[in-house]
Amino acid sequence: MKEYKFTDYFENEVLRKRPYIKKVWCIRVVENPMKSEPQEHNRYRFWAAIEELKGRILRVVTLEDKTTIHNAFPDRGFKL
Repeated sequence: MKEYKFTDYFENEVLRKRPYIKKVWCIRVVENPMKSEPQEHNRYRFWAAIEELKGRILRVVTLEDKTTIHNAFPDRGFKL
């Protein structure tokens, strides 16, 4: 089982701005994405529907190791 970490940015900014986001949801998105792709600056994006958010799509951004979670937010413009 992978050990996930969270950046200081995630801990101090993301959770402050979006306190409803749960770390366990972020891990679930990374482990079971509907879609994933590389992003600039050696990061990766992952998307998945979160039942607890009424099925809304959560986008999670990780560092290049794909186990350090850096950002997460509901993605209103997601398209498969």
